[in-house]
Amino acid sequence: MKKIDWYILKKFLGTFFYAILIFVVISVVIDITEKIDDFISSHQSVYQIIFNYYLGFIPHIAALLFPLFIFIAVIFFTSKMAYRSEIIAILGSGASFNRLLRAYWVGSILLALLLGVANQSWIPRANQIRTAFEDKYIDNPTQKKDVLVNIHMRIDPETYISINSYYPGDHYASGVTIETIKGRQLIDRLESQYLRWDTAAKAWRSSSAIYRRLGTLRQQVNVARDTLLKLPLTPDDLVQQNSDMTAMTTPQLNRIIARQEMRGSEGINFLYVEKYRRTASAVSVIILAFIGAVIASRKVRGGSGLHLALGIVISASYILFMQFSTTFSVKGTLNPLLAVWIPNIFFAGVAYALYRKAPK
Repeated sequence: MKKIDWYILKKFLGTFFYAILIFVVISVVIDITEKIDDFISSHQSVYQIIFNYYLGFIPHIAALLFPLFIFIAVIFFTSKMAYRSEIIAILGSGASFNRLLRAYWVGSILLALLLGVANQSWIPRANQIRTAFEDKYIDNPTQKKDVLVNIHMRIDPETYISINSYYPGDHYASGVTIETIKGRQLIDRLESQYLRWDTAAKAWRSSSAIYRRLGTLRQQVNVARDTLLKLPLTPDDLVQQNSDMTAMTTPQLNRIIARQEMRGSEGINFLYVEKYRRTASAVSVIILAFIGAVIASRKVRGGSGLHLALGIVISASYILFMQFSTTFSVKGTLNPLLAVWIPNIFFAGVAYALYRKAPK
């Protein structure tokens, strides 16, 4: 790293953190204006609002557009350097274009590592703080999320459970139906008005359950009173099933995925998408920073306006591409790993094409 590298790196990091700081301040002001009534009705002090909500909101909103602000920051300060003929002077001194990009590689890799580490643990923990406050005081302050409704899940390869209402504080479930299905045939069905978790027995206790055994010619109906049901299901499973996956650290997310795969659950691509997205978004920092450096290093008439406009178009294209690919995975059959990495692969190709045409 020579003086010119430190000069570019300081501009890179300084412009980015200045831009993200302005964006965070504007976001906080807008969020306060939207939620001021909820803050007043919650009777929370300023200290509690800051540390119980905005301590989680600020990292969440910063990480949301982290790669795109790096892209815009690179375009902004590089186009300024090109407009003042600094890029021409550097290349005219005998330095190659690849040598010029060294500071960009260093800065983008440092920020990519920062985002990658944050996505695995720091951002999910911040989301836990933010979502806990929103669930209690903003989204539904009357019920305060004490009731989870309409739960449908698969608890093993052949068993499905439906719960009308679940009360996490009491470990109490009402309107419970458990069905065993083999192939396309319903084998048996259990209906219970309620189940309560027995901590000592590590099982669900039912005061009255109707068990139906379905056969080819007739069905058997039995009524069981005050019985224990040994199910591969715990209260934690029900809470995690309805929790925000962005508020789970990567180890927690891996445990949820492993449990769902063991049960043979279907439709868990959204979990894989969230897991792979955390790494892919960090890599996108390097790709977008490289594209920004290549685009903005060309001196054009009119200054940085054209570069910024082009940067906004590419940023919007990246977001649109990511939404399309992940939707095809969550709602369709596209492999989640491929869905998350398609935008990076495509824009890596764009970066290479722009690099080949860049003035060197």
